[in-house]
Amino acid sequence: MLCSTTGDEMTAKRTMTLNLTDAEMRVLDELSVRKDITKTAVLRQALRLYQTIDARVEKGEKLLFENEATKEKAELMLL
Repeated sequence: MLCSTTGDEMTAKRTMTLNLTDAEMRVLDELSVRKDITKTAVLRQALRLYQTIDARVEKGEKLLFENEATKEKAELMLL
C-alpha cells in the first residue's frame, strides 16, 4: 500500500494505491456507472456506511433487511 498527503491539516487529502481482484474491480466499476459517481466517491460512501453500521452495532443495535412484500426479515452480521 502506497500513501501520500497533500494540503493543510484540515483539508489534507491522502493518496493510496489499492489492489483489487478483477471481481472487486468489476463491482466497483458497476457501482460507479450505476450511481453515476466516481470510483473514489463509491469508496468514500462505502467507508461512511461501514463506519455508521459499525458504530451502531458497537452500541448493541442490529442491522436488519425486511422484504416489504413478505415481511421476511434477515439480520446482517458483521465480522
